[in-house]
Amino acid sequence: MPFGEIVIGSPGSGKSTYAYGKYQLCTALSRPISIVNLDPANSALPYPCAIDISHLISLESVMDTYGLGPNGALIYCMEYLEANFDWLEERLAQLDPAAWVVFDIAGQVELSTNHDSLKRIVQRLQKLDYRLAAVHLCDAHYVTDASKYVSVLLLSLRTMLQLELPHINVLSKVDLITQYGDLSFNLDFYTEVQDLSYLEAQLASQPGGTKFASLNRAICDLVEDFGLVGFETLAVEDKASMLRLLRVVDNATGYVFAPPPGAREATPAAPLAREAQRRSTTGPNTDALFSSAFSALPGGDVRDVQERWVDAREEWDEWEREQWAKEGEAVARQKTEEELRERKRQNKESAQGGQDKGVKGTRIRERKA
Repeated sequence: MPFGEIVIGSPGSGKSTYAYGKYQLCTALSRPISIVNLDPANSALPYPCAIDISHLISLESVMDTYGLGPNGALIYCMEYLEANFDWLEERLAQLDPAAWVVFDIAGQVELSTNHDSLKRIVQRLQKLDYRLAAVHLCDAHYVTDASKYVSVLLLSLRTMLQLELPHINVLSKVDLITQYGDLSFNLDFYTEVQDLSYLEAQLASQPGGTKFASLNRAICDLVEDFGLVGFETLAVEDKASMLRLLRVVDNATGYVFAPPPGAREATPAAPLAREAQRRSTTGPNTDALFSSAFSALPGGDVRDVQERWVDAREEWDEWEREQWAKEGEAVARQKTEEELRERKRQNKESAQGGQDKGVKGTRIRERKA
């Protein structure tokens, strides 16, 4: 039962950077991971790629052969992949069965909102028993502009309805949000998609806002009527932020509930007390999966995210630098102590070896005598 995620989003939203960050994080956690590049326009991959669509079809060759532009060529490449799905299936079968699979999709939004090839590819992956979630990255700077934020809401809703997957919308690059302007509301207003009527005054104040007031109101009402859209936050270079999103995606796919290798099965309620005494307190067990899945992570509240990246960023940066310095000193001390222990061990072995040679020489002389 392989697990994975479909990484989608507009161009420049940070999909490949996120995929590389996910690779680094999972590698540090000793968690198998494979990345599948399904973006034929992405020739400079920052991550080790297990499967690359460019080995099947080239965007440049499609543009030259059929006289298509970049957008049309991307759609053709996705249709070609759908028609040759067996190529992808054969290569997926060669991956580590325990590996988490990240599918890096091209940034053309039509692929995930209107065109059906990606949807059908996802459905065929599900028939192969893949447990997938869609991770939709949206640049966080859109929340600094009311009209852009409304457009992102509509795009996210359309994508959710199109792909029909467990869906996580993510405001990426939240660590850069202050570079684009001030927030009119607290960050949780945007992540939780609260009462959108508060945006009407801002929308009306923009050029042409009064002309499109009815349209803006209708779009906001549509988003609120569905009640599906919400956002997580992501600063890909921040370990805590990546860990929080990792937990969210694991919950969405059900990966967090899959027992790790060697886990014991849960037992009926009656003998639980005896079984708890018998079990190792450190060994993995399925009884603990639900509690760990829903436990809170430090800094998981969006208000903490706002404090970290908006309200008190400089103070947090200074605190982190101090912690990194202390960590570096601790690592240096540990390394020095290990070197001293190793040197003592070698000296002890050398002394023991010399003593053994002396005893052996004495015994030889005694035999000769």
